[in-house]
Amino acid sequence: MNESLQRRVCFSLYSASRAATALYRPMLEELNLTYPQFLVMTLLWEQDGQSVSDLGQSLELDSGTLSPLLKRLEAARLLQRRRAVEDERRVRVYLTDAGRALEQKSSDLPDRVAESAGLEPEELRSLQETLAKVNAALRQSVAKDQH
Repeated sequence: MNESLQRRVCFSLYSASRAATALYRPMLEELNLTYPQFLVMTLLWEQDGQSVSDLGQSLELDSGTLSPLLKRLEAARLLQRRRAVEDERRVRVYLTDAGRALEQKSSDLPDRVAESAGLEPEELRSLQETLAKVNAALRQSVAKDQH
């Protein structure tokens, strides 16, 4: 591989993301989920009944990307979308019994991935903090450039 490419942070982030997604793929196939679907389910396992807009904001996805994702999860009977009682313009997303049951089946995934990364818990925590910092700074820079 080209040495100058390996030294670029953007390539390291891209390559690590692809490797992590590839690692998750067979684990998620056992659950009949894609990685983006798994992220939606993870958010709902943490807090059921979130609005579609809150899910989109947390996942940094627009409605054109999120809506089909939710539709497929609903077709798989893992969640339900319902109009909010307090404001019918808002749609809330709720886990079904099957969606809740899937949480137990997926509970070991983060530990399996962390183990595969070959990092000690403190190193992994540090990496997550660094990536969050980089992500926030890059997004702020993009937002500045767009205004």
